[in-house]
Amino acid sequence: MTRDDGLDDGLDVEALQRRLAAFAAARGWEPYHTPKNLAVALSVEASELVEIFQWLTPEQSERVMEDEEAAHRVRDEVADVLAYLLQFCEVLGIDALQALSEKIDRNEIRFPRK
Repeated sequence: MTRDDGLDDGLDVEALQRRLAAFAAARGWEPYHTPKNLAVALSVEASELVEIFQWLTPEQSERVMEDEEAAHRVRDEVADVLAYLLQFCEVLGIDALQALSEKIDRNEIRFPRK
């Protein structure tokens, strides 16, 4: 699906990175999107996700998505974390899916099956 700004509304990583870049460019935010700033923002957003779960019991945390308000907060923070991670990868030229695949490969060697 194409949106009014002409960008594809696809849910693949590259399409989302293009949307995020266009969003930042339209607001003149590119000078602030340095690797350091994006890494800090990613950490802050991850902390906001942790905050939702901070005082929940393990059982409560497993049911967090059953509460509409909590579920909305979790989805928003997950989106923020992913947005900053994708922007960070874009700025540094990292293929996030390739990096993940390679890390899984290394972990399969490092932690063999029992």
